[in-house]
Amino acid sequence: MTRASKKIIIVDDNEVIRMALRAILRQAGFNVVGEARDGETVIELVEKLEPDLVCLDVMMPGRSGLEVLTELRERFPALKVLMVTGISDRDTVTSVVDQGAVGMVLKPFNSARVVESVSRVLGLKMPE
Repeated sequence: MTRASKKIIIVDDNEVIRMALRAILRQAGFNVVGEARDGETVIELVEKLEPDLVCLDVMMPGRSGLEVLTELRERFPALKVLMVTGISDRDTVTSVVDQGAVGMVLKPFNSARVVESVSRVLGLKMPE
């Protein structure tokens, strides 16, 4: 499998974060197939686009990323979800792990960390 064959959806209520993640992932050769700014939209996108990975913000208005994570894990057990958050307290990290996320990227992030995390959870090698 190549990076371009891996479909990714980005979910964050902050447009600047979505733009940054999209740019980083596309620059690294990943296939960003969709974006959402809330938890309701992402469920529909996952059904329609069948991504390999969802990059999901923890704190969003309405349904939190943790609530969405729970539903994604129930409805799409094979889907990998990587949480993206500025919150690294013990309770949040424990919830993320307990609810089945494959990893976490802390904000503020850098492109190397994002690419490494996404590559790892998708089982791809880092570029030389």
